Amino acid sequence: MTETTLILFCKRPAPGFGKQRLAAEIGTELAFEIAKGLLACALEDAQRWPGPVVISPNSPEEAVWAEGLLTREYEVVPQSEGNLGERIESIDRQLRHCGLHRQIVIGSDAPELSMELLLAADRLLDEADVVFSAAEDGGVSLMGTRSGWPALKVMPWSIETLGQALATGCERNQQSVAWVADCSDVDRLMDLQRIHDALRDDSRPARQALRRLVGQVLGKS
Repeated sequence: MTETTLILFCKRPAPGFGKQRLAAEIGTELAFEIAKGLLACALEDAQRWPGPVVISPNSPEEAVWAEGLLTREYEVVPQSEGNLGERIESIDRQLRHCGLHRQIVIGSDAPELSMELLLAADRLLDEADVVFSAAEDGGVSLMGTRSGWPALKVMPWSIETLGQALATGCERNQQSVAWVADCSDVDRLMDLQRIHDALRDDSRPARQALRRLVGQVLGKS
């Protein structure tokens, strides 16, 4: 059992809502199906996490939906308004008020995340104030902290310099930074091609279901 809380930031999949760049390449309905498959992978990890879990839907209106996503014990803490940095800071403050100081934040679109990588990030928090996993596009696919965050509102969200900006902001805040293995998310058709190969030998059921779906989209077996 770990003391670190795994926080899943997610949106309720819906046609035409989210994954717009992917939808522009493969169509709205297929992008919707991929979004559902990606969320299932993130929930698969949350179900297995050996510590507290928080599901953070993108709005209070989705709280009831979020309450039925896992069979294990967990909390639902909806996101506030504002950019992603403001929303992460808000969740961080609420959890710290409840005594949950060690946190790992993930999204719902990085199916190559493994339990081994998540646990490695947890171990790094024994020594570092914050930990990140870098994504191929310059962002991050995982953010962990044991000492809170610097001002995140001002970070260049959705820009290729995000990862470095986050690390620099933490260092300027006198926080030590560590990096766990890289792990990219899924935003474009080329990402589907990557995960189709990467998940070939992944035995987790949701990953295999996603890989089959991606294979159908790509016309591969």
